[in-house]
Amino acid sequence: MAARRQFLGAAAALCATGVLAAPDADTTVQVWKDPNCGCCKDWIAHVERQGFKVRVFDQGNTAARARLGMPQKLGSCHTAVVQGYVIEGHVPAGDIQRLLKERPNALGLAVPGMPIGSPGMDAPAYGGRRDPYQVLLVQKDGTATVFSNHS
Repeated sequence: MAARRQFLGAAAALCATGVLAAPDADTTVQVWKDPNCGCCKDWIAHVERQGFKVRVFDQGNTAARARLGMPQKLGSCHTAVVQGYVIEGHVPAGDIQRLLKERPNALGLAVPGMPIGSPGMDAPAYGGRRDPYQVLLVQKDGTATVFSNHS
């Protein structure tokens, strides 16, 4: 029965996103990024430290963002998918975990741009600076509301 649920979950993720989710979709985050982006690598390390498995596609994220339906105006340097949800930019792992627990009927989460102090943008080079930013809950029609505030 568990194997069947796992298969059905992967099939649902494929239908919802056009991306084949791994059998262990509960923890696998698929990430599209530029191969030379250091902040993307730092964000990936952040989500891995929080227990997520990551599969990286070093081919840029513009095409993935468009294919997955994330509005360009909410764009950042990497785009990810986990359990059928699109994750755009430097979203904290805690917000992803909350999203997966609450399971809202939405496209996913976005942190537009690259706010200093967000996961991946918090390296020593930034001198401890932390700019306030919001994580947005993005609906399938492209509208967005505030999911969480970070200061």
